[in-house]
Amino acid sequence: MDQAGLRTRVDSALAAFLARRREQLTTIDEALVPIADAIEKFVLGGGKRLRPAFAYWGYRAAGGVDRDEVVAGAAALEFVQASALMHDDVMDASDTRRGEPAVHRRFESLHRRSKWLGEPTGFGTASAILLGDLCLVWSDQLLHTSGLDPQTLARARGVFDDMRTEVTVGQYLDIHTQVAGDTSLQRAGLVARYKSAKYTVERPLLLGAAFADAPAEIIRAYSAFGLPLGEAFQLRDDVLGVFGHSAVTGKPAGDDLREGKRTYLVAAAFEAADEQQARQLREGLGDPHLDEAGIRRLRDIITATGALDRTEERIAELTRSALAALDAVSLQPEGAEALRQLAAAATHRLT
Repeated sequence: MDQAGLRTRVDSALAAFLARRREQLTTIDEALVPIADAIEKFVLGGGKRLRPAFAYWGYRAAGGVDRDEVVAGAAALEFVQASALMHDDVMDASDTRRGEPAVHRRFESLHRRSKWLGEPTGFGTASAILLGDLCLVWSDQLLHTSGLDPQTLARARGVFDDMRTEVTVGQYLDIHTQVAGDTSLQRAGLVARYKSAKYTVERPLLLGAAFADAPAEIIRAYSAFGLPLGEAFQLRDDVLGVFGHSAVTGKPAGDDLREGKRTYLVAAAFEAADEQQARQLREGLGDPHLDEAGIRRLRDIITATGALDRTEERIAELTRSALAALDAVSLQPEGAEALRQLAAAATHRLT
């Protein structure tokens, strides 16, 4: 992210766009000021900027020259991410995101402080859904006002649309898998691929390839690199959702267990568990009142069944496969090296 000053440039593109949107909102009604404040806080206040980075370096590795218009187009991915996270926090009834109140909790608090009519929780939920929708609209708007020429935008359009469709159906598959109680590794892999893997790595890479008008062999290599790497990214996220520390991840420890997420990690535990361990997993997963002792008990079962080791081995296997695909195609050296560094950052992170 530090190469080519990319993080600073992405943040600048986002800040300039949000300033224009704030002006638009406040000319409609002063009641929209909290919306502008909340989205600015969410988008500019954190995030790893991995998706714009994969898009930008995918573009550069395919031979594209550095352009601010490409940075702005890649920055549009941050609004897709913001939308997904706002909606995800509503679905999971999460209290925090990045160490701050989740958007729906922020608007619940606004309702209470303002002593408005009605029920604060419903207002918070409705507000977060609408803010997530607005971010999705703004992702389109930033892409199309980035300064990229019409031919480039036409190439990018299909990738961008497919990505937003995939992450949305991936979210549905995630909640469907929880209520269906499907604990299979096959289902966990499918959810990981569509909820996170494709829109975190593969689609941003293909967006960069579209910006560069890359040849077919690079597009194929990017998919072969991006899909396993994106899955490895999600598996790392799953490990952090169970074993991560709240002070580092910005979310309560063990939240994925309280939410009952049927991840690869959990599926691997079920597959290897004995009858008693499986019963304890079934009883504890999805219990919103699971206390610290309950979380430790489930963590111990996941570790004892070998599921944590198996997941770490799977992350390493997927990462090796991804890097082999990247090495098999001729790319611009600086861009290719940046993609390798991003692969390491995506799979070895602490948050």
